[in-house]
Amino acid sequence: MSPRTDRPVSRRRALDRSAPVFAALGDATRLRMVATLSSGSAQSIAQLTAGTAITRQAVTKHLHVLAAAGLVRDLRRGRERLWAFEPARLGEARQALEAIGADWDRALQRLKRFVES
Repeated sequence: MSPRTDRPVSRRRALDRSAPVFAALGDATRLRMVATLSSGSAQSIAQLTAGTAITRQAVTKHLHVLAAAGLVRDLRRGRERLWAFEPARLGEARQALEAIGADWDRALQRLKRFVES
């Protein structure tokens, strides 16, 4: 296959792979948790619930959804379980969005050329 015909298949795979990331981030609570964890340090569930009205059970469920999407991972430090941000999957999702944006830019350029000719 030529690179041109391979591109839609690889793009589809990238989008399929990114779908769980977008689904996980579609919830405002999970998005805030990722933003909190992306500040750099791993945090416990107690730290993540401090100052919020969210229960520890709810935070645990949200963290498991984020972990299934590959956005966070848990770390054991003694008896404590900490959660850390994993940026790789978010980077892949960003690349998928950039590819979609590039497609739109090309389509708009074609429309502009058509309208102006």
